[in-house]
Amino acid sequence: MFDQTIQILGKLISFPTISSDSNLALIDWVADYVAGHGAHVEISHDASGTKGNLFATFGPMIDGGIILSGHSDVVPTTGQAWSRDAFTLHESGGLYYGRGACDMKGFIACALALAPQLAQAGLSKPIHIALSYDEETGCLGAPVMLAALAARGLRPGICIVGEPTSMRLINGHKGCCEMHTVLGGLEGHSSMPAAGVNAAVYAARYIGQLMEIAEALKARAPADSPFDPPQTTLNVGRLAAGVATNVIPNHAEIDWEYRPVQLDDIAFVKTRINDFANNVLLPEMRATHPGASIETRTIAEVVGLEPETEGAAQKLVLALTGANTTATVPFGTEAGLFAAQGISTVVCGPGDIAQAHKPDEFVSGEQLRQCLTMLERLLARVSA
Repeated sequence: MFDQTIQILGKLISFPTISSDSNLALIDWVADYVAGHGAHVEISHDASGTKGNLFATFGPMIDGGIILSGHSDVVPTTGQAWSRDAFTLHESGGLYYGRGACDMKGFIACALALAPQLAQAGLSKPIHIALSYDEETGCLGAPVMLAALAARGLRPGICIVGEPTSMRLINGHKGCCEMHTVLGGLEGHSSMPAAGVNAAVYAARYIGQLMEIAEALKARAPADSPFDPPQTTLNVGRLAAGVATNVIPNHAEIDWEYRPVQLDDIAFVKTRINDFANNVLLPEMRATHPGASIETRTIAEVVGLEPETEGAAQKLVLALTGANTTATVPFGTEAGLFAAQGISTVVCGPGDIAQAHKPDEFVSGEQLRQCLTMLERLLARVSA
C-alpha cells in the first residue's frame, strides 16, 4: 500500500491548491477515485461555487463512524526559494518533497490509499474521509461541511485530524481569533489638536486596553492548563495610521489576535474590548466629531481543542499507535470545530510541523509508513 500512497501523494501535490485559488480540480479527482471504490460522496461548496469540501463514506450510513479529516489547501510558494518544482513530487533519501507533502497531503494520501481495502472490508461502522477548503486562511470550509453533515442528521463518533504531529497523539491546542479594527476620526492641522479626533491616539488607547486584557487573562488560566504559556495570549501585530507629522490622522487600523485556551475567554475578550470602545472611547471621539467610529471585524475565529482525557478518540488512537502519552501543540487545526459538534476528536498525522509552510517542504517515508500502519489497524477494528 505504500507504493499506492506515493502515487496518490504525487497526484495530490500536482494540484496547486493554494488557498487563494480553486481546489475543485483536486476535489473532483478525489470524488471520482473514492466513488470508484464504492464510497458515497457528498460535496459542499463555498458561496462562490469555486471551492469545495468532500465528505466520502465507506460502509453503512449510520451514526458512530470515524472521520479521517484533512484540508486540501496549501500555503503559497511566492517568495520562497524552492530548489525544485513545488508542485511535482520529488524523492531523495527517503524524503518526499512538494508543497503540501507535510501539511497535509501526506495524511490524505494515506487515507485514500486505504480505499480499495475499505471497499472490500464489510465495515461494521462507517469510515468517512473529509477534505475541507481554506483551512490555511481561517478554517472557512470545515464549518460549511459540518453544517451539511448536521443537516443530514448523521452523527459520527470519532474524528482523527491528520495534521503533521510526527504521529504523536495531540489531544489539545489553542484556538486562534484574528481581528481587524478600524478607527475613524477627524483630520485637521496639528497646531489645533482639540479641533480634530486623532485616530492614532485613540488606537493607542485601544491597544492599551488590549494589553490590560492580556494581563487579566493570566489570572484566568486554568489551574491544570496543559499549554505553554498556560493562559489565553493576546498580540497586536500591526498598527497603521497617519500621513505626516503635521496632520491629525483621521484613520487608524489595528490587526490583532488572541489564542484562547478555553471557550469562555472568547466572550471575555470581546466583552471587555467592546465595552471599552463603545462606552469610553466612542463617546469622547463623538463629542468632537459625531461621525467618529470604531469597527472591529473578525477575520478568522478558530476554536481550540480542549483535551478530552477519557475521550473515545484518544483511547482509539492510543491503541492504534501503541503510544502511552499525549501532548498539546501551539498551532491551530480544524479539530476544535469537530469537537464542538460533539465528535470526540484528536490530532495525529505524518510529518513534522517544523517543515510546514517552508520551501522544500517534505514528509518522510517512515512517517507515511507509520500512518499507514495506524490506518490498517483501524480497518481491522471496524471490519465485520
